[in-house]
Amino acid sequence: MNARTAAGTPGVPAGGAAGAAPARARHRARSPIISPGWQPALLTAALAGLLAAGAAFGQVAALPAVVLLQAVTAAGWFRLNGMWPARQGIVLAFAGGLAADAAVLAVDASDAPGALLGVLGVWFLLVVVLQLRHRGSADERLDALTATSASTLLTVVAGALLAAVEVSGAAVAVAAGGVAAATVVRAVPGPGALMSLLGLAAALGVGAVASGQDIGTPALALGAAGGACALVGLRVASYDFPSRFVHFTAGVALPLTAAAPAVYPLAVALL
Repeated sequence: MNARTAAGTPGVPAGGAAGAAPARARHRARSPIISPGWQPALLTAALAGLLAAGAAFGQVAALPAVVLLQAVTAAGWFRLNGMWPARQGIVLAFAGGLAADAAVLAVDASDAPGALLGVLGVWFLLVVVLQLRHRGSADERLDALTATSASTLLTVVAGALLAAVEVSGAAVAVAAGGVAAATVVRAVPGPGALMSLLGLAAALGVGAVASGQDIGTPALALGAAGGACALVGLRVASYDFPSRFVHFTAGVALPLTAAAPAVYPLAVALL
């Protein structure tokens, strides 16, 4: 059912048949929407809890959770796009995430966006160089290039969570709580639209509880942003080639990864 790729070369279908790309496109067009479910939701909540606990003690303490998030994001994105195994692409994207973490740790919080953009620039060049080794058709090369670029982007941007910890560990904890609440509630069986609204309400509830603490009113926006981003990440993880492996990688990581680019600017603007 899933497109299988040649080992070591991202996005190259086994055998390289000329009709593989059209067949893959037809399969993707009728791919069902399958939500990850409650088990990945609990893992997301656990990862968000690990991040929130580490954020209370600073960037170094939050680093293990961010690195784990980046690893699962890099692997899950390729499988979500029907590309497996894709060892070089996964390693390259994950290495980009580690480089982003090192860059963020090396600069002040105000310089973190520039550091992340610098890492992205270098890693996109490496992605292009990697694709020069691709011996598939033009469509296959484009699939591999876009998947590797997107995986690299997501993995590097997840490093923004470390930058946000430097601004306010409490802000990261509230947003992570919003992600956890929305993800768990969304996994409860019921109409999708209703459970999404209830998930967002749960994230707002986390923000409301946190607003009574030191962080104050901005907690409402942080909780809501975490919940909204989690719902977007869940929707992405439910489409294309949904499988148990996808759900336990992309389905676990994307709700929290999607929140990373929102948490940092909100923390800077509101706190």
